[in-house]
Amino acid sequence: MSIAMNRGSLAGLRVLDLSRILGGPYCGQILGDHGADVLKIEPPQGDDTRTWGPPFRDGVASYYFGLNRNKRIQHLDLATEQDRERLLELIAQADVLLENFKIGTMERWNLGYDALSQRFPRLIWCRVSGFGADGPLGALPGYDAAIQAMSGIMSVNGEAGGDALRVGLPVVDMVTGLNAVIGIMMALQERQRSGMGQFVEAALYDSGLSLLHPHAANWFMDGRVPQRTGNAHPNIYPYDTFRTATEPLFLAVGNDRQFTTLCGVIGRPDLAQDERFTSAGGRSTHRAALKEALEAALSAFDAESLVDRLMAANVPAAPVLPVDAALTHPHTVHREMVVSLGENYRGLAAPVKLSRTPATYRHAPLTPGSEFEPLPPALDAD
Repeated sequence: MSIAMNRGSLAGLRVLDLSRILGGPYCGQILGDHGADVLKIEPPQGDDTRTWGPPFRDGVASYYFGLNRNKRIQHLDLATEQDRERLLELIAQADVLLENFKIGTMERWNLGYDALSQRFPRLIWCRVSGFGADGPLGALPGYDAAIQAMSGIMSVNGEAGGDALRVGLPVVDMVTGLNAVIGIMMALQERQRSGMGQFVEAALYDSGLSLLHPHAANWFMDGRVPQRTGNAHPNIYPYDTFRTATEPLFLAVGNDRQFTTLCGVIGRPDLAQDERFTSAGGRSTHRAALKEALEAALSAFDAESLVDRLMAANVPAAPVLPVDAALTHPHTVHREMVVSLGENYRGLAAPVKLSRTPATYRHAPLTPGSEFEPLPPALDAD
């Protein structure tokens, strides 16, 4: 479908993205992918992540390129009165303002929500923060790895008996960006009824805690502090990596039927009849003995061909792929999960697929812009 035919589900939505680093820019990119007109306001020196490399292209780091497509960039120095006035002109045209300044910064410039909400009553103001504005940690800056540490995520990530580990990607920042998108969408939906905007906040601390399933649910029920279990699931088994004759594979067996099928495929149907393993609870309780028995059987199999057989039999299994193999996998290509713009940009595509108004890719990172685009004719005000 061409861009002319598809303006995207958010066409006509005007977003002023004042955020930087990750959570806010990721939110802004998602909105832009689905058709919103996103103007990103950066300080004269640009977003800090332009320096977060290598690798670099023309002096700008790949990190920045991964979060800032489908935006047009304008540089304003909000420490100056002239540029603050320019920002107010843009706010007057915007539906959504997205920012993640340290709490108090916008207020010091007399640009905070309380100061502007009466002047711009339809504006949806989304703040991405570390801890929120108040409480014991209120207004403190937040960082992904620090939130992983203090939210409990690191405590359950790592090998059993080993040290706590940071998850190898900025999961808290990214989920906070997703939560910001959800909050903005809910506020837009409510604005259709009331005609009023509102303040939306997505905090890294809250988002980190929200990721603790099932560990939080387990602790709420029995009071036992969750422990690290390596690649294994804390509640179900076999849900773990297993050695084979070649490469390791991952099994994600969640019910009795899948377990019985697995045992048949690997030539150990007797395991499904072993009273220790006949129930999900038993398999989880006796996981050490089960892993030993499964790996003894799997030592006769090539991982790649076994994964194909198991998947064909509806047993969840997967190879453990490096990033390059995942990004060039035939199914990645089929799902159109890598997008190109021009000769110098490749990135991860939008994961949410809409049948009539799919995501579009219109602006490569670093596209300049000083004004919002004209509204699509069908969305122009009377």
